[in-house]
Amino acid sequence: MKEKKKEKKKKGSLIWLMSVAFLTVALLLFCQFFYGDSLTDNSVFYENTEINGVNVSGMNKAEATVAVQDKMLSNKDSIALTLTDGEKEWVISGGDFEVKGDIENEIATLMSYGRKGNIFHKKKIANSIKKNGLQAHISYKKILGGVEEKIDNIINEVEKDAVLSTINFDPDAKKMFTLSDKQNGMVVDRDELALRIDESLENDLESIVEIPFVEVVPDSDMEELIEKIGLRASFSTNYASSSADRKANVKKALSAFNGMVVEPGETISFNKTTGSRTVENGYKKANIIVGGVYVSGAGGGVCQASTTLYNALLLSDIEILEVNHHSLPASYVPLSFDAMVSEGYSDLVFKNNLNSAIFIKAYGDETDAHVEIYGMPVDDGVTIRTRAELVKVLGHSGDKIVPDTNGEYSNFVLYKGEYHRVKYPREGYETKGYVQYVKDGEVIEEKLVRHDHYMPQGGVIVEGTESLGEGMALPATNVNFIPPQKVTNQTTESVKNKLEKTNPSAYNP
Repeated sequence: MKEKKKEKKKKGSLIWLMSVAFLTVALLLFCQFFYGDSLTDNSVFYENTEINGVNVSGMNKAEATVAVQDKMLSNKDSIALTLTDGEKEWVISGGDFEVKGDIENEIATLMSYGRKGNIFHKKKIANSIKKNGLQAHISYKKILGGVEEKIDNIINEVEKDAVLSTINFDPDAKKMFTLSDKQNGMVVDRDELALRIDESLENDLESIVEIPFVEVVPDSDMEELIEKIGLRASFSTNYASSSADRKANVKKALSAFNGMVVEPGETISFNKTTGSRTVENGYKKANIIVGGVYVSGAGGGVCQASTTLYNALLLSDIEILEVNHHSLPASYVPLSFDAMVSEGYSDLVFKNNLNSAIFIKAYGDETDAHVEIYGMPVDDGVTIRTRAELVKVLGHSGDKIVPDTNGEYSNFVLYKGEYHRVKYPREGYETKGYVQYVKDGEVIEEKLVRHDHYMPQGGVIVEGTESLGEGMALPATNVNFIPPQKVTNQTTESVKNKLEKTNPSAYNP
């Protein structure tokens, strides 16, 4: 019984060893089929085998690799790859290519079909190769490259971006807003172009490749947008009594903004937009303020343009980044709503804080300066207005007598006791400016935007410095001395009326 068990165990071991041996042989043969070259270096190509026109019959892998690669590289300079868009041609020559690798792997692949000793080739295929030889070709793309930058340059030249419709704004036209025509774009199908170039390098040294394009149709909702554009706000100030030169200055400054389109987030400076207010730049002489006194200077009146623009912007709910008041109040707007500009000293700066562009129409006629702001409408049912508040009157200090030691006013005064008024004293004001948001007739929000102090101005009277000669007498003076002001209760309206009477627009800055 024990002997039978031993014999049975011995047979099992033998079967197991034979199985292992069979699997080992099968694995070796499998490797010989797929990885024959790694198992032996003696394999050679069949007779009548050509690769890229090189007869590699009887060559092993290393010999065939060198022969075919040398032949391909010798043909490199004969390559002429022409790209065309149908109108223009660009030639990529062999000299533009770089050698990027060798073809050993490709030769090894071909050897799996065209070498002697591969017992796993189907008999029919093997016999066919033996009889007719193997005619094979390796693409030049396997060893050439380095033209990507040149191809990119060609693509950048031929591609056309899609052009969206844009809003044309002509403030002087009957139809101020129109749309430009949109244009389809053309982009190169890079994947398809790469495929065509690879295919062209498969066999032909000279080939023409048509560049493939994909049309891009711009998606634009400008047609809907333009329908929503409307007047956000307008503001006007009167200059009917001003001189022709002052009016000309206001109109010139406004013209710099007429037709302006301000994109979302864009910041605009009044001074940068209008440029230097000089005679050379076309500005005329009119009243400006120097040291609290009106004097003649180039660009006088430009502050009325900046003030008109400022108030239109406030009513349009546009963000103001910089604004300053005059030293002497202007009568053409309420206190705290003027905007003094002076090159290098004071500016009006605003920023489009909306999500869409605003469009400015600015002009002057014979009696008024006008600014209109267009864009997307203000919140439904909401209107914007401003409110000025007089906090208190700041009393002036009265007149001060100053001797004319330099003879600056010698045409008016010479002797002690002779007087000439240079400047009247002016009361000052503490004021506030508010922006109100109104809906259904009720103020739903009020914001403080200004808190100003227009400082009082002392009066100045000059007196001559020479002594009277013996027997000389001076005529009675017509200069009335004004004492320090006693502040009385005044209202915003009374101050407004006083300014219009004592500071007419003809003398405004």
